[in-house]
Amino acid sequence: MALNLSRNGPALQEAYGRVVASASPTDWALFTYEGNSNDLRVAGTGDGGLEEMVEELNSGKVMYAFCRVKDPNSGLPKYVLINWFGEGVNDVRKGACANHVSSVVNFLKGAHVTINARADEDVEPETIMEKVAKASGANYNFYKEGSKFQDAGPQAPVGSVYQKTNAMSEIKRVGKDNFWAKAEKDEENRRLEEKRKAEEARQHLEKESRDRELKEASLRERKYKERAQEIDAQRKFQQQQETNSREQEKQQWKEQEEARSKKGFPRRSESVEKAQEAASLIAQRSVNPREIFKQKERSMSTEAAATISSQPGKLRSPFLQERNQVESPASPFQPATQDVPLPPPVVVRSSGPDTPPVFPVPELGNSVREENHKAGAATYQPEVEQEAVYEEPPNQHVLYDEPPWEQD
Repeated sequence: MALNLSRNGPALQEAYGRVVASASPTDWALFTYEGNSNDLRVAGTGDGGLEEMVEELNSGKVMYAFCRVKDPNSGLPKYVLINWFGEGVNDVRKGACANHVSSVVNFLKGAHVTINARADEDVEPETIMEKVAKASGANYNFYKEGSKFQDAGPQAPVGSVYQKTNAMSEIKRVGKDNFWAKAEKDEENRRLEEKRKAEEARQHLEKESRDRELKEASLRERKYKERAQEIDAQRKFQQQQETNSREQEKQQWKEQEEARSKKGFPRRSESVEKAQEAASLIAQRSVNPREIFKQKERSMSTEAAATISSQPGKLRSPFLQERNQVESPASPFQPATQDVPLPPPVVVRSSGPDTPPVFPVPELGNSVREENHKAGAATYQPEVEQEAVYEEPPNQHVLYDEPPWEQD
């Protein structure tokens, strides 16, 4: 992003104007950024020269210094611009601020010497003055040249390079070293503290995550148990309902059976009485109608065989006779019996569990029984039933009987 000079523009212009004005005692101004933003502000001003300005530089910041010095050759005022990038500034910030140098140069106009510095050795006053002297264009000093031809008398012997210790400069240098050492130590402590806090935060998050997982697991387990209990209770309730319904059905069935038994008891007694009466009537009769019908059928078969044997012009074979007997019409007594409809059989159940059912004989009308009895008595002939035995026909030379010839 671009450098912002408009936010603190009046203060920046005022500090710059005080350094440029020759009548002003202020000979240096220091500028820096507001935090990590790109807004430039005034960090400080002073009239102590390069020594005072150098002490205000911070190794953890990006700063811009504008100073007014006197040219050692000509004695004229010269302006020095120092772009300070401290060693403690990270590379990303340095790269972003490097694009602002051109904007700063355009704002702080009139600088004769521009120095890019990052350490204390780069901003030593002697080094800066040497660069200013070289940048003046003419390496000529009126004061040195004027005293060059003066006779100074005999020269003293050349001694050592010993210089008297300047207490103030030594104190300033030691204090400066102590200040930067303390700043570095504070920075290291700050980093360690941040690392420790980050580790504590990570452990705290891990602990919260574990606790949350344990709670969720316990909650799932509790819900699962509750669900299982509900299912078991519902299953037991259904089983109980089924048992109760079966008991109710059994009770209803028993009640219905008892009601049926109470309602059906008189009917069973009447059926038993009717069955006993029918059995007694059957036992009292002297003639069995079934035997009468069988005898009639045998007599009819015998008569049919006699008529067949008397007819001329036909083969007299016992096989044909048996076939004719089978294909002979039914007894004349059968239509009389078929015309009388028989009532459906009535099954009589006794009260005991092991007593077999009794089928009562249907009671025929008196007229029908009397007619059958008379017909049977009229045709009844005591004959001995003969067994149906196959007999060989007699040996006859002529099996076919020709009818007699009639003469005209």
